[in-house]
Amino acid sequence: MTPQELKNACLALAGTREEFPFDEANSVFKVSGKIFAISRLGGDPLKVSLKCEPELAVHLRAQHPAITPGYHLNKRHWNTVVVDGSVPDQLVLDMIEDSYDLVVAGLPKREQEKLRWSALSREE
Repeated sequence: MTPQELKNACLALAGTREEFPFDEANSVFKVSGKIFAISRLGGDPLKVSLKCEPELAVHLRAQHPAITPGYHLNKRHWNTVVVDGSVPDQLVLDMIEDSYDLVVAGLPKREQEKLRWSALSREE
């Protein structure tokens, strides 16, 4: 996965914005003002930090050495993924979507409706 593919995957989700609150090098992807992904797209190696359900986070870390507790984030709820090909691209894409869904699930119903998001549609 290239940095542009990572960026495109994040921006493809409804209502997503890319912001730079920390510095110009760190892309922060938000939905309704809430962060779901952080990446230094120009970094070598490419990494992305994503929200994750705590039990799944521990499982993913055990299965993939390139997935570690979130760097400078709540280590219970965030993972940092080294995007070097050792974690399948589809898993990275699934983790991006899961992170987005976790954030949107915590938004007020009216915000979810604006995004045309439904918890039921995400369980398919």
